[in-house]
Amino acid sequence: MIKVGFYQFCPTFGDKRANLHKIAEALERAEADIMVLPELCTTGYLFTSQEEVNELAESIPGPSTLFLEDITRRKNLWLVLGMAERDESAKQCYNSAVLIGPEGYKATYRKAHLFFEEKLYFAPGDTLFRVYDLGIAKIGMLVCFDHFFPEATRALALAGAQIICHPSNLVLPGKGQQITRVRAMENRIFWILANRYGVEERGGKKLLFTGASQIVAPTGELLAQAAPDGESLQIVEISPAEANDKRVTAMNDLFADRRPELYNIGYGRACAPSGSL
Repeated sequence: MIKVGFYQFCPTFGDKRANLHKIAEALERAEADIMVLPELCTTGYLFTSQEEVNELAESIPGPSTLFLEDITRRKNLWLVLGMAERDESAKQCYNSAVLIGPEGYKATYRKAHLFFEEKLYFAPGDTLFRVYDLGIAKIGMLVCFDHFFPEATRALALAGAQIICHPSNLVLPGKGQQITRVRAMENRIFWILANRYGVEERGGKKLLFTGASQIVAPTGELLAQAAPDGESLQIVEISPAEANDKRVTAMNDLFADRRPELYNIGYGRACAPSGSL
């Protein structure tokens, strides 16, 4: 058994120092093995120019990850959080999830499916979805809108992920919380959704974030859920090995029953043309 959790909070736009100290205070209270924080939780979300993104984004590993490494090493903790990443060599910025552990920085995942005006400021990630064996569990990382694409979760589940760590800034009321329960159930995996709450209003634009972070069992059952508003740090005990059992009945295994030879997914048509035999 391991302890997993989320910290739901409302970052202050542009104030990385304040946000990191708020995160540090929460992690000091957290007695957990794996914790997940929201998307872009060190900077805030509602950028108004590329210049703002360039100024607030940072290299990974970099100052923010180094600051957090002190906590993860001392508390023997695995941490997944969302950050704005600047790739100096490519001259691009990414909306990324970062994995930091007891031995420091481990990995970066760059969001593959950008939502709305994120496309103005970030480059889409183009690396394969990877599973990381932490010793205590096998995890995959997705960022916010990635959950709308079932192929992303299925790719991680087929690669052996037992837990999906999902930093988010959800703005569509109820949708993300509903979809992630379905993704957990259809892949028989645990899901940790760490969503932010609150309002950001900048440059004549306004976003209301939906909170309601949650931890979901492979059955789709809610093991923990925050309110739509307000800070929340919740931790539950799980057995990651439960995610290895893909049976829904004695005669139905979700992965063994797949028929990939019939799906024809990818860039082609999903079914045969009308009139064909």
